[in-house]
Amino acid sequence: MTPFFYWTGWLIVKLILWLYARVEVVGAENVPRRGGVIVACNHLNNADPGIIGVSIRRRVVFMAKAEMFEWPLFGGYVRLVGAFPVRRFEADLAALRRATELLKRGLALMMFPEGTRSKTGTMAAGHPGTAILALRAGVPIVPVAITGTEIVKMPSAFFRPFPRVKARVVIGKPFFLPEVSRVNSEAAQQGTELIMTRIAALLPESYRGYYRDRVPAEFEEERRELKKV
Repeated sequence: MTPFFYWTGWLIVKLILWLYARVEVVGAENVPRRGGVIVACNHLNNADPGIIGVSIRRRVVFMAKAEMFEWPLFGGYVRLVGAFPVRRFEADLAALRRATELLKRGLALMMFPEGTRSKTGTMAAGHPGTAILALRAGVPIVPVAITGTEIVKMPSAFFRPFPRVKARVVIGKPFFLPEVSRVNSEAAQQGTELIMTRIAALLPESYRGYYRDRVPAEFEEERRELKKV
């Protein structure tokens, strides 16, 4: 993937968003400008990767479900913008190795720990893959919360009348998972809980779902500190 195709692909995303959505971004300054980092977000719609990708102000790659690469036209497009396939809900070791390599090269990797879009508009329990990657690669995690995209229905969204869809992206401060002597299932579970509650803390309570009553009080404070949150 050459920089030309990558940036051209994201320019198309920006144009589409300008036409069909109004996106408010809070906390963009929290994304490290360089170095490997995992951008972890809740997931409401297939539009989320594009919206978040143009909101974090640096080159980003992301895992996409393997089936997406077989879709006509769109499958080729996701390759252009730097996505790579992952077999969901199973131990896809090849995808994990690829992700670890990209992080060690200093890239930003976008991940959705829930593994799939929410069917209720609220958070579901997270899967351990994001935590395992963060522990193995030793990189920080930037929690991101997105709201508003749950109402988008594709492809009818391209034909909906104005006003445009209103989406909000809230970007929290980067953090590291506690160091462990061994990356085992217990460490992955604890790391996943930390990641998901940091994301949930940035969301309105109505979006928190499974994590509604699991957010520690100290995480709530960060949300209050973010401008306009």
